[in-house]
Amino acid sequence: MTGRVVVVGSLNMDLVMRAKRLPAPGETVLGAGDLQRFPGGKGANQAFAAASLGARVHMVGRVGNDEFADPVIASLAEVGVDTSRVIRDERAATGLGLIVVDERGQNAIVVASGANATVTVDDVTAAQAAIADSEILLLQLEIPLPAVLAAAKLARLHGVTTVLNPAPAQPLPAELLACIDVLIPNENEASVLSDVGADSDMDIARVAERLRATGVATIIVTRGSRGCSRIERDALTHHPTFAVQAVDTTAAGDAFVGGFAATLAAGAPIDTALVQANAAGALACTRLGAQSSLPDRVALDRLLDSSP
Repeated sequence: MTGRVVVVGSLNMDLVMRAKRLPAPGETVLGAGDLQRFPGGKGANQAFAAASLGARVHMVGRVGNDEFADPVIASLAEVGVDTSRVIRDERAATGLGLIVVDERGQNAIVVASGANATVTVDDVTAAQAAIADSEILLLQLEIPLPAVLAAAKLARLHGVTTVLNPAPAQPLPAELLACIDVLIPNENEASVLSDVGADSDMDIARVAERLRATGVATIIVTRGSRGCSRIERDALTHHPTFAVQAVDTTAAGDAFVGGFAATLAAGAPIDTALVQANAAGALACTRLGAQSSLPDRVALDRLLDSSP
């Protein structure tokens, strides 16, 4: 079964520079190699990841009318994402991500929102038919909150499962959380949402207690090399990830979320979706860049088949 996923979110061009280490505040470090450009943005990355793993994906968002718009849209179209609902904004630039990656594969990212900041409730309303016809609505927080809320309300109206990756981290209104079926924060985002540190297993248990009070049915905290923790009803379970040699962790979280959405949309149980999400996230760490690092079905199945 091929699932249908609608992503309402951001589209960026990522400018990536490698360095021996990340600079400290006020420090300049020399880069290693040339500046590289990769299509990115959390929304687009998650759409790309889901489509690469077989989902039928519609992307809703905005780009500018500049040199970055065409390659950003073309990258999604190459993996079959329907980009007919991506608007070219004549007054704003395409979003940009400035990324520095150190020799351990860790990164620091600054984003200039550009056209992403101009996504409106009307843009979302115009995509209502696509949302209603999907199994999964996938959301992040790199576009204005009113547009995110409008999309979540439409999904709830039409009985569509809504998955929210609450990034960048920020407190969320109860009105939005009431429309979310699956919340997927990383440890930092979980800490912001719960006002509790999220570093250890004991911390995660405390986070679980706080986040359960939001009313969201399922919460999945991604924990990097430690896999993820799933909070559902009164149960807290841990799901290990796959051991890989990390080159660049950029978009690993997006690979996880996109892989989870694609698998869940296809009708798989949540345990299967988490295994495939962990595999997708791990594979994304083995290559440089955002969308360029996201695995296809062949690579994912190869990792799954080779693991005990």
